[in-house]
Amino acid sequence: MQKRLLDIPEFRNEDEEFEFWTTHDTTDYFDWAKAERMQFSNLKPTEEIDLKLKELLVMRDIERLASQQHTSKRELIVRYLADAVQRYGSDAPRPAQ
Repeated sequence: MQKRLLDIPEFRNEDEEFEFWTTHDTTDYFDWAKAERMQFSNLKPTEEIDLKLKELLVMRDIERLASQQHTSKRELIVRYLADAVQRYGSDAPRPAQ
């Protein structure tokens, strides 16, 4: 018997969608056995950076948070950086250093 997939709710914005997917399992909504590989040729190329985190405590926290959100450490860091850039965009005041 096939598992009945749940309907994906409508989201008001990207933040609401992000919160939803960090707390829900995609296998309840998608049949990944039927997934197809896609190419998005119009996307801008990404640039890789090498980030070395020497503080063991920071890495432990990142690993714990990534595990709780069922994502990779890399994806978690990318999300946090994107959120910080959006929050502290060019029009917003910069935090004191």
